[in-house]
Amino acid sequence: MPIAIVPHAKSHEEKVLAFNARLHDKGSSWGFYVSSRPFWLPREEPGPARDAQKTWREYHLALEDGAVVRGAYALKPHEWRVNGEPIVVTDWQGPVSEGVVDPRFGPLGLRMMRDMLKKHPRLYSWGHGGLDEPMLQMLLKMGWTTVATPFLLRVVNPHAFLRKSPYLRTTTERRLALDALAWTGVGSIGIAALHAAMRLRSGKVFRPEYEEVSSFGAWADEVWERSRADYAAIACRDAATMNALVPSEPEPAEWSHVARLKVLARGRPIGWAAVTLKKHEADPRFGDLLVGAVVDALGPPGEAPRIVAAAFRFLRNAGADLVFANHSDPRWQRAYEQNGFLALANRRLLAMSPELEKTLAPIAVTRERLFLTNMDGHGPMGL
Repeated sequence: MPIAIVPHAKSHEEKVLAFNARLHDKGSSWGFYVSSRPFWLPREEPGPARDAQKTWREYHLALEDGAVVRGAYALKPHEWRVNGEPIVVTDWQGPVSEGVVDPRFGPLGLRMMRDMLKKHPRLYSWGHGGLDEPMLQMLLKMGWTTVATPFLLRVVNPHAFLRKSPYLRTTTERRLALDALAWTGVGSIGIAALHAAMRLRSGKVFRPEYEEVSSFGAWADEVWERSRADYAAIACRDAATMNALVPSEPEPAEWSHVARLKVLARGRPIGWAAVTLKKHEADPRFGDLLVGAVVDALGPPGEAPRIVAAAFRFLRNAGADLVFANHSDPRWQRAYEQNGFLALANRRLLAMSPELEKTLAPIAVTRERLFLTNMDGHGPMGL
């Protein structure tokens, strides 16, 4: 039967339900959004609101004979500033196909990738764990470029981290050793000393001022205007776009609560941070830890250390066992290190389509001022 790739629509929602059921019945945990209207960043109807919209999400389905869903993917176009010029760049999610349970549909993933590129040639995905992933191997064969970025981590509660982190507790021997380090206090002393050494290396102490706010206002537009020229490539982050990216009410059920922090110096806004705090249960990465995440943060690079300090202090005071962040800009990575964070190198890969790599060329130069946070991917979902 012929397969056509079409926009998701209300009339296809029952077909997506059936698609998800087939995957789950055959042991796959994959699935796709049943509702044709994205719960996060829906596309506005034609008119002034759509014309002003800087980012949105769209869903597409691989439909066999107009009746059966065999695959799907999501796109998040976003207006970026690349060397000051507005250019639409697109993050993608998926693709997922019935090929994960039925080899007859194995080639469908590649077909959907090519369809994405036709719709939005400047594609990227950020978050891959290693070049050995099948998806990364496919992208490399298609001529994509990868850039490695670190995972930024600071442990707040060493005892809980040693006792509950599944990332460390991979063998019986390790579990016994970590338990001993936790209960004797030796591990807590060592971890605290490590973070202190990172923080003291800068020779600075950051005492941030901040306040939690319910939304982004005119002050955020001022921060955006003062900051954007400091970055070679950055997604639009004016107040209207940030209020769409981090909606106040209602927050999607898939999200942890997002706290918005206005960071100040002598009473003047210098930047912001958007943070989440989530109690995990049997998570493969975080076990049962209470985890804080810096989902987004913006300001001039020179203010980054104070903005990071504000985000960390808020999450520490809220009881986080550990705090993590992902940031592509090396100047922000140094700001995290100045606040005691460890930078675990090459833990997160940015994959860029050939057209996006051409837009950002020379990438060796652009990557030094390329601004990406979790908000530039799938946002706070899953955090």
